Amino acid sequence: MKEEKDKKLQSDNSKQEANKSKKEKKDKKEKEEKQSKFVRTIKKKWLIDGTRTIILILIILAAFIGLNILMQNLELTPIDLSQEKLYTLTDESKEKVKNIEKDINLYFVGYSEGDQTLELAKQYNEANDKIIVEAVSVENRPDLAEKYGFESGDTGIIVECGEKYKVLSYQDLVTYDQTTYETIDIAEERLTSSILTVASDTVPVVYFLTGYSDYTLSYGMQYLNVLLQNEIYEIKSLDILTEGKVPDDCDTLVIITPNNDFDEITTNAIIDYINSGRNILWFNSVIALEQDLPNVNKILALYGVNPFEVGGIREQDSSKMVYDSPDLIMPDTSYHKITEKITDGLIFLNATKINLVSSEELENLNVVETDILNTSSESYFRTDFNNTNNAKTDSEESGPFLVGAELEKTIKEANEETNESALTSKLVIYGESMFLTDVPLTSYTQAPIVQYRQNKDLAINSIAYLVDRQEDITARKSTGTVTYTATEQENNIIFVTIFAIPIIIMVIGIIVWIKRQRKK
Repeated sequence: MKEEKDKKLQSDNSKQEANKSKKEKKDKKEKEEKQSKFVRTIKKKWLIDGTRTIILILIILAAFIGLNILMQNLELTPIDLSQEKLYTLTDESKEKVKNIEKDINLYFVGYSEGDQTLELAKQYNEANDKIIVEAVSVENRPDLAEKYGFESGDTGIIVECGEKYKVLSYQDLVTYDQTTYETIDIAEERLTSSILTVASDTVPVVYFLTGYSDYTLSYGMQYLNVLLQNEIYEIKSLDILTEGKVPDDCDTLVIITPNNDFDEITTNAIIDYINSGRNILWFNSVIALEQDLPNVNKILALYGVNPFEVGGIREQDSSKMVYDSPDLIMPDTSYHKITEKITDGLIFLNATKINLVSSEELENLNVVETDILNTSSESYFRTDFNNTNNAKTDSEESGPFLVGAELEKTIKEANEETNESALTSKLVIYGESMFLTDVPLTSYTQAPIVQYRQNKDLAINSIAYLVDRQEDITARKSTGTVTYTATEQENNIIFVTIFAIPIIIMVIGIIVWIKRQRKK
């Protein structure tokens, strides 16, 4: 019995193994058939669709490259993403150059196409087709290299109009903040002023009187000096004791808060200057101590300005002062050509009031007065500098106060018989001078006060008004700070990020879409 059971068990095992082997063979055959079907599908369909995909990719790439070439040939203005629009030509610059009728050439020596300053300059041609901008090299323009002293490897910008020219280096296109050590871009200002300079028949000359003030263009007003150099003026310092007179080419004489009296030579020279019908721009800050300045006051009296008093203006109106700083006032602008473009306001530090004689006395002096700036009715005049309380005392004079004025004095009346025009002299005077300086706005800030609001515009527009260049009265854009320059490696990374990665993503997307279509 046992043997029969063993034989039967072996027979059953043999059958199971045979069935298992048969099933494995069947599964293997089905798998091979499926693989064969997949291969056939790849051969019959995927290769065809793959070719279509490649063709589609090539078409997209060709369209992309073609569009780029078209955009380059059209020379469209590049998109400017900088906060201060540093690489977009302002409307003010376009307005200044649009009526130039002379041929102007801007040669960018050693610059490559795509350079941001070069792209900015090309926008002048859009405003005036008389202005031609071209990138050149010493090798392909040896005539320019020889004429202007360029050697191989040099870079620079030649602004040329006939025989008149200016050559700008990279250093001319930037300035530096000595407190933050940042580089400030002033390319547009320099290019515009250079174009106007070479195109102009005459350039106004502005003299700053030296020897009587704590501040000069080279000390304490360096930022203002840079701004003025960007305008179409020739800026000079004047020591009358050395010259003996105010030079004949002086269009405007600038006087900054005299802290010692004029000597007789200077006094007589300035009086002669006034009597010749020329103009003065005067800035006068707070007088802290009683001073004896008879000759200074003699000059001011010719226009009906009384001596400045000891004391300074403070504010109580929170909307007319820097936060919690009553001595940092924001004066109101009156309707005047100088201030018509000043919409963002001004900040005065250590302002004082301008005292004028009566209307009858002004008339006797042949002087016509026009307000430019006034303080609010909440302001007050403090003479006791030991009082640190912000509240006004009963004895302190209340505002409003005059802190900016134009006084036009008629030196000689017009003569209709001889057809002679009237001879006049203008004095534009402000009861503040600190706002022109490199002094920080507060102890917590680093930027000079002249950079805040439109302080610089008030100073430069006043000069433009007095030298009779009304077109230069404008609101100038903030130059911003240049803090980043891409290296070649970084440029390659940017290129791959912008172009290569999107193309790869697009190809992957197409392949995924095709696979999904096959599964449907």
